[in-house]
Amino acid sequence: MSPEVDVVVVGAGAAGIAAARLLRARGRTVRLLEAGGRIGGRAFTETASLGAPFDHGASWIHVAERNPLTPIAREMGFTLRDERRRVRDILLFEGRPASAAERAAHDAACEAWEAAVEARDAAGDADIPLASAVPRDGPWDATVSHWFSSIISGVEAEDFSLRDYVATGLDGANLQVAEGFGTLVARLGEGLPVTLRTPVAQLRWDGAGVRAEGAWGALRAGAAIVTVSTGVLAAEGIRFDPALPDDIQAAIAGLPQGLLSKVALRAAGEARLGLGAFARLGRQAQGAGDHPMSWMLWPWGRDHAVGFIGGATAWALAREGPAAAGAFARAELARYFGAAEVARAFAPGAVATGWAEDPLFLGAYSHARVGCYGARATLRDAVLAGGRLRFAGEACHTRTAGTVGGAWESGERAAREVDAALG
Repeated sequence: MSPEVDVVVVGAGAAGIAAARLLRARGRTVRLLEAGGRIGGRAFTETASLGAPFDHGASWIHVAERNPLTPIAREMGFTLRDERRRVRDILLFEGRPASAAERAAHDAACEAWEAAVEARDAAGDADIPLASAVPRDGPWDATVSHWFSSIISGVEAEDFSLRDYVATGLDGANLQVAEGFGTLVARLGEGLPVTLRTPVAQLRWDGAGVRAEGAWGALRAGAAIVTVSTGVLAAEGIRFDPALPDDIQAAIAGLPQGLLSKVALRAAGEARLGLGAFARLGRQAQGAGDHPMSWMLWPWGRDHAVGFIGGATAWALAREGPAAAGAFARAELARYFGAAEVARAFAPGAVATGWAEDPLFLGAYSHARVGCYGARATLRDAVLAGGRLRFAGEACHTRTAGTVGGAWESGERAAREVDAALG
């Protein structure tokens, strides 16, 4: 039977939206099938929880100088702010505000950490855990490693490929979006042919075209672009018929989802703890089991604070539920201001993000396991069904993985390849 559309795009996140926009611009008929009740994927802004835009997922336009979404956001009139500084308004050392010398030692430790990673990678040895390449004995070394691995990358340095970390390291400007990054991505998806609440349970790719199937029915297409997370792929959230080749399955297994969670607390009144908009808090990790949160208070002058926690601690808190994350966040803030002041300054309750337990994502963004450097290229370059089945998403980007910009570029690349395969 003839296809109903030229291309079916599975998933209406940034990669799927980018792919659909490009294909339509080239005259192809497209249908996006989105399992959830909204578009945008891991870029999601809502205003109900805090009375202001709150990004549950992606928050920054990373590597803004090269990010394709930077000029788009500016052209569309979004309000952007460059947030590249590393300075903390409050930095605790041994439980007290760090002195100027201790702050300088922290900055030096960051530079030494990055230099050690780059030097070990440049040596060209076999891939090793990121943790094996970094300084360990200095007073700030555990803190710095926690920041770059667990907070930035969502995974412990022991479980992260050194080669992948270096290849996907981000530099340049990081732009925040006042209206919400998720708002931007959703705006870019307006007008596209999307069917929501339509999970694809099986994708058949053994005939002249492809067939997406689910409890909702089926859709025939000439080609397919699959943009769901590697967490969903590894959990076999979509069955492929025939099964994917072994090298593709190995690549998916080698790119698990890490986790970065956010916890937002809303102010109880006008008090702002003596800090201005975008105030940043950080502290020294004290002992092997101490995993500090990173904090941003009063973004855009709004009445809430956002804490970030990643890696194993984030997964553990997700298993305990939102109340546990809120309690953890309050205990962290008490290290800076005292429990009584935190109780006075913030209203009861918390908003905790839920990427870990959401079956449509199963994590935040990908990292390569040790020895799996190259898995991103394998997944990106997979030519299945004569090029009519492609994968796209942040995990398929070999330079800016883990970012919306990387997902966007990956979606456009897959769209160009599918367009060429269709002839």
